[in-house]
Amino acid sequence: MYRSNLFTHLFAKNRSVVLFSTCVATVLCLGFTNFGFAEETQDKAELDAVVKDFTRKDADGTSHALYTLSEEKQATVIVFLATQCPVATDYVERIVALVKAYADKNVQFIGINSNKQETVAEILEYNKKHGFEFPVLKDPENKIADYFGARRTPEVFLLDAERVLRYAGAIDDSRKEPKKNYLQNALDLVIAGKDIPKAVKKTRAIGCTIKRVRKKDVNRTP
Repeated sequence: MYRSNLFTHLFAKNRSVVLFSTCVATVLCLGFTNFGFAEETQDKAELDAVVKDFTRKDADGTSHALYTLSEEKQATVIVFLATQCPVATDYVERIVALVKAYADKNVQFIGINSNKQETVAEILEYNKKHGFEFPVLKDPENKIADYFGARRTPEVFLLDAERVLRYAGAIDDSRKEPKKNYLQNALDLVIAGKDIPKAVKKTRAIGCTIKRVRKKDVNRTP
């Protein structure tokens, strides 16, 4: 009788230890899985979410941080540019006009060049030639392009005063004769504190593909 009770006691105790260990292992696995997922989502900008800060140098070698440039701004426009893309060049006048039109409305424009083959010297010359009065930052390993999911030039990403990504995609609907001004309409809504309709929060950018540095395990499918 005593041996039977002792066996039952030891079995119950060991069974409790096994169950406890299993539960702990399950919780830890779930915790690590969730942590990994959280880390993954932080590596990609998402609509209606705050974007992370980044720092890059302009063609003159001066470092600029997104959060510093966008501080106390009603909106910030990040536009991916290129010096060798004819489509991007077609948009130069429209970009310069937008910068001037929204200068008094406290809007910051930031250019990003992520093309691997375009040099800092080319960017500097291009900026001066076209009268860019906003910082154009070099993205040497296209990490900023990867973070925003930018694939073409020109392609824009509009942030509100809280640095929430509110619009992504094309400046307008045509390289030559636009009829729908996507970016301008989105800017006006953001400045007015209004929501952008879901149907036009994201559009497909038209232009040259960004020539990236080859990386392993990075999906380049449009």
